[in-house]
Amino acid sequence: MLSLSQQVLRTDLAGMPLEWIDYRAAARLYFLGQVAYACGNPMILLRGGINARTRERSELAIHSIIATHGTHHGLSKLADDYTPPLSNRTLFQRDDHLCLYCGGRFSARHLSRDHVRPVSKGGRDEWNNVVTACVRCNNYKAGRTPEAAGMQLLAVPFIPTHVEYIYLMGRNVLADQMAFLRAHFPRTSPLLQRLPDTGPLVTNDLPTQ
Repeated sequence: MLSLSQQVLRTDLAGMPLEWIDYRAAARLYFLGQVAYACGNPMILLRGGINARTRERSELAIHSIIATHGTHHGLSKLADDYTPPLSNRTLFQRDDHLCLYCGGRFSARHLSRDHVRPVSKGGRDEWNNVVTACVRCNNYKAGRTPEAAGMQLLAVPFIPTHVEYIYLMGRNVLADQMAFLRAHFPRTSPLLQRLPDTGPLVTNDLPTQ
């Protein structure tokens, strides 16, 4: 059984991933007739009132992926120069919560954002100049470059595409959602190396509300 806090992946008509929404927002889109089609597995079953004429109770199955009508400015996010906003949460997700100096995996409270080229030396606070580092390694490196500090960078920082960023923003991404997002990743995406290549998730037991 899935939790009612499980996120729904919303896309445009062409299947371009747009954002994560909760089941309430998804139900509202169904009610307003904005859902063009669903391409994910049934996730949550909502039960409403009983029809006075038919005596049948209304039901609405919320799918894990829904395509919606309307203009969502998705094309601008496909441009080569598009850069998603940078935050520690998505940075740590990009680097799989690994310190890219010592290779250890840590919880978020023991991680920090390190500027490969220090800000004091002209480095910018941008995706391709920041990596996840444990507090200990970051303190040791201080305001030096990795070379000056005698530290080896374990991976090259990269700028996520829009779809990669959507994945990084997700919480408890389901198997079918992951497969859908994977299909939109660039073939050279570093994220493909660590994500399981899994098929759709079959869900028969739906939580009700």
